[in-house]
Amino acid sequence: MKFIEALQKTIIIGDGAMGTLLYSQDITGSIEQANLYAAEQVYEAHLEYVKAGANLIQANTYAANRLKLKNYGLESQVTRINEAGVELAKRAAAHSDGTYVAGTIGGIRDGRSSEWTDEEIDDAILEQTKALLASSPDVMLLETYYDLHELIRAIRLIKEQDASIPIVANVSLGDVGVLHGGILLQDALQRLQSEGADVVGLNCRMGLLKRLHPLKRVIIPTDLLLSAYPNASLPGIRDGRLVYQSNPNYFKSQAVSFRNLGVNLIGGCCGTTPEHIRALKDQLKGKEPIKRQTSNNHYVRSKRLESKDHPVSNQKVPSVIVELDPPKSLSKLDIFVDGAKALTEAGADTITLADNSLATSRVDNVASATLIKQRTSASPLVHIACRDRNLIGMQSHLLGLHALGITDVLAITGDPTKVGDFPGASSVYDLTSFDLISMLKEMNEGFSHSGRSLGVKTNFRVGTAFNPNVSSMEKAVKRLDKKIKLGADFVMTQPVYDVDTLYALKKATAHINVPIYVGIMPLINSRNAEFLHNEVPGITLTKQVRERMQSCGQDVQRGEEEGLQIAKELQQHSLSLFERVYLVTPFLRYHITASLVQDAKAQLSKQQLNTLH
Repeated sequence: MKFIEALQKTIIIGDGAMGTLLYSQDITGSIEQANLYAAEQVYEAHLEYVKAGANLIQANTYAANRLKLKNYGLESQVTRINEAGVELAKRAAAHSDGTYVAGTIGGIRDGRSSEWTDEEIDDAILEQTKALLASSPDVMLLETYYDLHELIRAIRLIKEQDASIPIVANVSLGDVGVLHGGILLQDALQRLQSEGADVVGLNCRMGLLKRLHPLKRVIIPTDLLLSAYPNASLPGIRDGRLVYQSNPNYFKSQAVSFRNLGVNLIGGCCGTTPEHIRALKDQLKGKEPIKRQTSNNHYVRSKRLESKDHPVSNQKVPSVIVELDPPKSLSKLDIFVDGAKALTEAGADTITLADNSLATSRVDNVASATLIKQRTSASPLVHIACRDRNLIGMQSHLLGLHALGITDVLAITGDPTKVGDFPGASSVYDLTSFDLISMLKEMNEGFSHSGRSLGVKTNFRVGTAFNPNVSSMEKAVKRLDKKIKLGADFVMTQPVYDVDTLYALKKATAHINVPIYVGIMPLINSRNAEFLHNEVPGITLTKQVRERMQSCGQDVQRGEEEGLQIAKELQQHSLSLFERVYLVTPFLRYHITASLVQDAKAQLSKQQLNTLH
C-alpha cells in the first residue's frame, strides 16, 4: 500500500530521536557520519524503533548537507552519507511489513538568518535531495524548519526532482501557534499544502502540551493530513549536556488527544526513545484517524506570509547627527553630559552613542543615553552591537530601549573582542546586523523574534552602518541594498577623508531612497591620524591628509586646528551631496564638533534658501 493511502486509512506511528540513542552509545561528532563508521549501531537503533512499533523510519540524514557537514570536514561525503542512511533504514524496515522509509532533510537556518545565502542553502538542499532520491525512499520528510521560506524552497526543489514522491513538511514554532517572524501556524500549513506537501505538521522545540495547544486552536482545511513529532519534554542541562525527562507513560496518556485533533502521523522528536514509540503504538496502532471538524471561522492570511517589505519610518529625519561616546571612566560622566548639552545647543539634531566601540569597555550607552535625556534636551541614538548579547539578551535589551523611550538605533555587527581591552572575552554574534535589523522591524510590527505578540508595536527607527573605504564600492553597496530591503531607515558611514570617495559614494548610492549620513571625524594630531589609518579597520586616510597633519609637528593647537579645517572641507562637500552629516567627536573634545555643527547648520540653511530661489 502506498504511504499516503495508508495514512488516510490508519494512524501511522513514526520513530523517535536518533541522536538520543546514538549519543547514549558514545557516538560523537556528526551523528550523520555514523552511517559510515558506525553503521551497525545506526541499523540497530532503527531496528529498535521498528520493534517498538514504528511504521515510518527516518533515515539518519537530518543534517547530512554540505553546509552542516563542513563543520566536521565532511562536505565531500554528502552522497555517501545520505545513500548509506537510506540503506540502513531500509534494512531495518524490512523486518516489519508495512514499514516505510523517509529520506530526512533538516532545516538549515535555526530561527534566524545565517551566514549562508539562500542560493547556498538551496544548493545544499538540492545536493542532499539528489543523494536521497537515488536510494529510493518511500517518502521525503522535511523537519525542524524555523524559516517557512526555506521550507517552501525545499519542497519546490524536491518536486523538481521527483514530482510523485510524498512529502511530509514539519515546521518548528517560535511560540505557541506562530512561527518565527509572526506567521500564523494556520497560514503556514495552508501554504505548505498549496506548495505540494502531502502531510504538514509540527516537530521539535516543545513538549506534548505545547504541541497540542496550537493544534486545538488552529483553523485548517479538513483535507489536510497532519503530523506531530513532539519532544519528550522541555530540555534541561545535566553534566553539560541537554537532557530530557523520559516518561513514556505520559506520552501514552496524551496520544489519544493527538488522534482526536485529526493527527494522521505521530512520532517523537528530541529526547524520545523506543519506549515512547512503544507507548504510542499501544494506544494508537491500527486505529483510523479522526476527521477534523469543519470550522466556519474565516481564514485570515498572515501579513508576514505575504511580504517582507518594511515601510520607511515617517519620523522626523535629522540633518546633523553627532557621536559622543560614553566615557571609559566614571569620573568623566559629567563632562560627557556637558558635551551632549553643548552639542545640542550648537544645533545637533541627535546625539549618537557607540556600543563599546573597538571592543573597549565604556559606561553602558543606554544608561548614558538615559542620563542625557534626563539632564539635557538631547535626542539620543544608540548603537547596538551584536557582539555582546545572545538572542535572548538582545531581545530583552530592545524591549528595555522601548520602555525608556529610546527609539533611534544603529544596528551593527560590532568589533570582535580580540581587538579590545579583553581579548579573551567571548564574541557572541548570535545575530548578524541583518538579523538585528529584521528583529527590530518585527518588533515594530508587534512581534518578538519568536513570533510571540508583544502586545504593542515598538517604533524603532533603524539605522545601518556602511563602509565606503573599500576596494569594491559595488559589492559593498549590494550588501547595503540587502539591509535596506530588510527595513533599514537610514545609513551612517565610516569616517571619510577623501573627496573622491564622497563623489563615488554619491554615484553608487543614487538609487537608494533612505537618508545617508557621511561620517566626518576631526583629527587632532599626526599620531591620531596614523593610528586611524594603520590600525583601525574600515578607516583610510589619503596621503595628502596625513601629510597635512604631519606638518603640524608637536604643536597641539595647530594639530587640532588643521584637523578641524580638514573636517570642514570634507563636511562642505558632503552636505552639498547628501544634505546630512554624521560627526564623530574625538576623545570627548566636543568643542571641535560643536564648531562643525554650527557650520553645518549654516550651510544647510543656505542650501535650502538657494533651492527656494
